[in-house]
Amino acid sequence: MTHPLDILTERGFVQDLSDAEGLRTLFAEERVTFYYGADPTSSSLHIGNLIGMMAMAWLQRCGHRPIALAGGGTGRIGDPSGRDDERELLGPERLAANIARIREQLARVIDLSSPELGLVVDNDRWLDSLRLVEFLRDVGKHFSVNQMISRESVRRRLEEREHGISYTEFSYQLLQAFDFSHLYATEGCRLQIGGSDQWGNITAGIELTRRLHGGRVFGLVWPLLERSDGKKFSKSSGEAVWLAADETSPYAYYQWFFNVPDADVGRFLRLFTFLPMETIAELEGERFADPAGRVAQRILAEEATRVIHGESGLAAAQRASAVLFGDAPFADLDHLTLSDAFAGAPTVDIEHSRLPLGLLETMVAAGAATSNGEARRLVEQGGVSMNNAPVTDPATSLTPSDLLDGTTVVIRVGKKRYFLARFV
Repeated sequence: MTHPLDILTERGFVQDLSDAEGLRTLFAEERVTFYYGADPTSSSLHIGNLIGMMAMAWLQRCGHRPIALAGGGTGRIGDPSGRDDERELLGPERLAANIARIREQLARVIDLSSPELGLVVDNDRWLDSLRLVEFLRDVGKHFSVNQMISRESVRRRLEEREHGISYTEFSYQLLQAFDFSHLYATEGCRLQIGGSDQWGNITAGIELTRRLHGGRVFGLVWPLLERSDGKKFSKSSGEAVWLAADETSPYAYYQWFFNVPDADVGRFLRLFTFLPMETIAELEGERFADPAGRVAQRILAEEATRVIHGESGLAAAQRASAVLFGDAPFADLDHLTLSDAFAGAPTVDIEHSRLPLGLLETMVAAGAATSNGEARRLVEQGGVSMNNAPVTDPATSLTPSDLLDGTTVVIRVGKKRYFLARFV
């Protein structure tokens, strides 16, 4: 199977197409320039964006040319799609820094070594120079306010009186439509791809390109990322899994994929890995034969982590997982991994100058025991570990050499109760 639409459809990237037969013919007849837009209002992309990145990668592997549009211009306004409130407006310096980081993340998945193979553009280059009167005359006249209001993202905000929608956000779809027509005119772009929440913006761009340039262009969207339990993962929901290692560590990234429900693992293997479909089918079959083994989840976690964090990131994630879920004493765990691994654990800050500090006193301060006497009994009964190493001597004191990442001691009581003492 080599036709791009067949590959994308089989792997779950196609929910709607503006003209399926026309796009199928276009892909068969020429090298297609296409674009995907990423919102630069955060310093990192997330796994929702990774769907777009993987779709770009598959099309590029089929010989077509991706344009990743980082919306430095539209990012100063914000897309109302999928939101209940208005986005924070960012300054040019913050947007420029975010776009630089986003470009680096994109380059992990698509080849950006030359503009002929693929490129990143910032729509602020052309939007910033637009003059309002000319824009309204040349672009705004092609849009029906009735149609704009009827779009779900706008209609929902208008119906909620507490939030409403500003004219700034209301104008977003005009600007995104103009992006498509501009890229058609300057780069020969014939296709825009995106999540299903962008369907209205994409079709507006198709129509505007036809009206301004007489061009025939196309749109393709995929389903928004949701788990089988209906949980969404996005910046708007506060549940984003970030691609930047300093925002979601390779360990946390690996663990997120390892812990996806059985019902999702096949779909995520198709979306987030480059594994052949035959291999994915075998893994799904093995999942049914041995569900407790979680082999498919482990392969998904490995492949998805390798795509974004490379071999070194995958190795670090696997080392951290082996330590945190094994019997070896904790070692070489960085601050971010500690924070991710023990995000829900009670944590106490203690002045570093108090070291050395008795283990019993530390346990009481961290909430692992209510008194020194209770802490002593827990230690003597063999129920306490420090940094995953059993402690049997109640007279044990903590010293700087016991601190993970130079700051933290992890105390475990029983099998699952964790407490952190952070020396600052």
